[in-house]
Amino acid sequence: MTDTAITLLDGGTGRELKRIGAPFQQPEWSALALIEAPEYVRRVHEAYVGSGADVITTNSYAVVPFHIGAERFAAHGAALAALSGRLAREVADAAPRIVAVAGSLPPICGSYRSDWFEASVARPVLATLVGALRPYVDHWLAETLSAIEEAELVREIVDADGKPLWLSFTLEDGSGAAAGPRLRSGQRVADAVEAAVRLRSTAVLFNCSQPEVMGEAVTAARKALDRLGGAARAVRIGVYANAFPPQGAAAEANSTLLDIRADLTPPGYLEWAREWAGRGATIIGGCCGIGPEHIAALRAEF
Repeated sequence: MTDTAITLLDGGTGRELKRIGAPFQQPEWSALALIEAPEYVRRVHEAYVGSGADVITTNSYAVVPFHIGAERFAAHGAALAALSGRLAREVADAAPRIVAVAGSLPPICGSYRSDWFEASVARPVLATLVGALRPYVDHWLAETLSAIEEAELVREIVDADGKPLWLSFTLEDGSGAAAGPRLRSGQRVADAVEAAVRLRSTAVLFNCSQPEVMGEAVTAARKALDRLGGAARAVRIGVYANAFPPQGAAAEANSTLLDIRADLTPPGYLEWAREWAGRGATIIGGCCGIGPEHIAALRAEF
């Protein structure tokens, strides 16, 4: 048990939808349930609230042309994003305690692949998501960002709408203390944290990478914030790891349905969470393959 105030995020949505029998396939991923059976999305949000999450995230990650196709996005993207926001808002408002809604803003051009990012392509898609989600969310969560440039575009689009911005970066699996933790672009975590402060993010997080690389990233983030001083020291640090095997530089999240590691049971994941909290993380949750039972274990601990 720790005396530090920990904010609990929810866990992964896509794999939880698959587990409970929702429509689920690639390339649509978690968007397919939103399209065909949104009641399953509601059930996943309710499960995470019931497990103790303080924040639930809109199921808008896959509502992008990369997953649902350009024609479908042009015709239905805004409506699907708004639906994802409304479902999360309704579940949060019905909760017996205060639960916040984070508006998921994904990497528009493809997960893990900073080399595919084109601001001119991503800008109108991101603007559509922000416009549709804005009425429903308490703060923005730009997640699985592989490069600082993706974070800069998010700030441009959300601008100064008054809602807090959380920036969450995905890390090179296998990067460690020797070279220092790095984003999948190869950029240093310290530089990403400095950028997050410049972009007025109120939290900097690390997600959709292995638990093994998260601790060093938290330490690097804490050192960077302390070095910047002043208001930067108030920026919170968060972690929500995935349960995937290591993903190399050529990986992208929509190429295959990855296995889930057998060792990342709720008790196993909790051990990692204790380490992250000890290093200074105050926002903790789970990404792909981390489900309600893991969040319940975190709630019992924190």
